[in-house]
Amino acid sequence: MSASSFTRVLAIGAPLFLAACASAPKQINNICAVFDQRDGWVDNWQSAAERTERKYGISVPVLMATVRKESGFKGNARPPRKKILGFIPGKRLSSAYGYSQALNGTWAQYVSETGNWGARRNKFADAVDFVGWYHAKTADKYGVARTDTYSLYLAYYSGWGGYSRGTWKNNANLKRYARETDAMAQKYDGQLRGCR
Repeated sequence: MSASSFTRVLAIGAPLFLAACASAPKQINNICAVFDQRDGWVDNWQSAAERTERKYGISVPVLMATVRKESGFKGNARPPRKKILGFIPGKRLSSAYGYSQALNGTWAQYVSETGNWGARRNKFADAVDFVGWYHAKTADKYGVARTDTYSLYLAYYSGWGGYSRGTWKNNANLKRYARETDAMAQKYDGQLRGCR
């Protein structure tokens, strides 16, 4: 291949490669499809999720159901902005960002405790590792089973302080989110057995 041909391939291929890396999977309710869509040599989501499972003891279906509920597998997900006078964009409702929707302070704690100094919330492997770290700390601190997606998600969404105070107990929406996340983890678990 000549230098000009290589440059042409790079000019065409690089934007397509980058666009593929930046986009969320289309079929987010099927774990096999999610992994098939993100099976690149640079960005292999199944390998990242399996590494996290081995590291923290939180199953791939629980990890992936949490990420699905939090961001819909969108790496640049953020909460909406408050509106000033009903139409002027103001501050965001929280500092949540990325696949895991980790808050600034909790992400900083994760980075400090794990030594993963280059971690980014919009990189799937780092975000799924964060989810595993968070769920494992919840399990260790509150005695929640590592397979109890419902309770793990309640703690994830509420934060450890809110979970320990029981702020979720009167929050019907949060309990519904936790049930949905649990149901998705069970669905993913069944699907994963068929696609391995």
